[in-house]
Amino acid sequence: MRLYLAAALAFLVSVPAIAAENVVTYHNSIFRTGAYRVPGLTLAAAATMHVDTSFKSNVTGNIYAQPLYYRAEGATHGIVVVATESNSVYALDDRSGAAVWKVHLRASVPLSHLPCGNIDPDGVTGTPVIDPVAGVLYLDALTATDKGPRHLIYALSLVDGSVLAGWPLDVQTALASAGVTFSSSIQGERSGLLLSGGNLYVVYGGNYGDCGSYHGTVIQLQTQPPKLLANWETRANGGGIWAQGGIAGDGDSLFVTTGNTMGASTWMDGEAIIRLRPGLLHSTNKHDYFTPTNWLNLDNSDEDLGGTEALPIAIAVPGSPPALRVIAFGKDGNAYLADRRNLGGIGGAIQVMPASTSAIRTAPAVYQTKSATMVAFTNSGSSQCPFNNETMLNVAASGSSPVSVAWCAALNGAGAPIVTTTDDSANPIVWVVGAEGDNMLHGFNALTGQIVFSGTGTAMSNVNHFATILAARNRFYVAADNKVYAFAF
Repeated sequence: MRLYLAAALAFLVSVPAIAAENVVTYHNSIFRTGAYRVPGLTLAAAATMHVDTSFKSNVTGNIYAQPLYYRAEGATHGIVVVATESNSVYALDDRSGAAVWKVHLRASVPLSHLPCGNIDPDGVTGTPVIDPVAGVLYLDALTATDKGPRHLIYALSLVDGSVLAGWPLDVQTALASAGVTFSSSIQGERSGLLLSGGNLYVVYGGNYGDCGSYHGTVIQLQTQPPKLLANWETRANGGGIWAQGGIAGDGDSLFVTTGNTMGASTWMDGEAIIRLRPGLLHSTNKHDYFTPTNWLNLDNSDEDLGGTEALPIAIAVPGSPPALRVIAFGKDGNAYLADRRNLGGIGGAIQVMPASTSAIRTAPAVYQTKSATMVAFTNSGSSQCPFNNETMLNVAASGSSPVSVAWCAALNGAGAPIVTTTDDSANPIVWVVGAEGDNMLHGFNALTGQIVFSGTGTAMSNVNHFATILAARNRFYVAADNKVYAFAF
């Protein structure tokens, strides 16, 4: 209990503060909250947001991964790091957009060389992760080799993009040496990588279309020198881990969500929120997993619970320790809230709330203070909001139905939201891109849903679904095919 309490207090007190400078992982935190502190970006100042035309990037390749930000100690400018499906990696000057360095890794894989999928070519899809102390970028690149497609994990120097000694690590070969069957041709890597406790974690699902025999897989790597330390996989075929954030942590445990399994007549790790710990030992204790009672129906209808990563949240309770929860959203349109200390096993959620009339696939974001816990997500309609929208939920510490809708606002598109504040509490704004819709940047008052920035004049081209904003040093950055856009206020 002491570890959980320490992690919860750390979440309430320190997590927003890391937003002040480097952005080293998907959604700016191992908690995957998407929370950023941006001094000066008040509700009033939001109306002045505009495209920064002085930022001119020149990149090659389609981009699905969120950009990251790194500024070395003593440097006047930072770099915006982007990785593409062409297996090219760029470090762009944060003000001009000029390439500080660029590197092209080995060739990515054409879709025609894969048994299924929907990304062409398929290279770096999941968001990389930065070790800011070592100055190293880690990423997974699906790569064309003389042995066929292989997932290769690279470590690149942030000084010049050079590949560090001993890398890349061939995931398929490393797992085969551990007696695990893994085919890079049918295993997709769409989720953000995670550094936690000195270890690197990478998760895998299947390619679009669920072809072949694969398993939801987590690997734990030592980074110096690169070495596979542990792995976990679903017992049944399928159960892919493919949400944008992929794997989240709370300083003690790790959390993943899994999708539909294939051919399972008894529950075997699919359609679930799973708790893992370093070492990745498999547990069937109900404290370590939650799956709904209709998991088999979800399997049969391909309505993955794992539409989004599981977010650890800590809800303040006056005079008492915080309520430790985890929330996830599924392709079945439900929001699932569970007790982080006891996930509850089959049917053990605190609440299953219909949140959308269609699949929820974009990563949620959290506005967390000592008096409120609110979760924003993008969806295409619900009983409360029968139109494509951004929805904000209130999450209470107790009650028969602790999750409720705070507001919803129309949105034409499918980007993943972030939340900005000026001091971790004041001027909360939900920002989201209308990806594959109007392709504009939008801002909403996080407390009321009122429009604070309408997106006028910010239309972008070729922004892929699930596009996620990077906020760094009073700028926003959005990656699109062959281009990165910057915004200023």
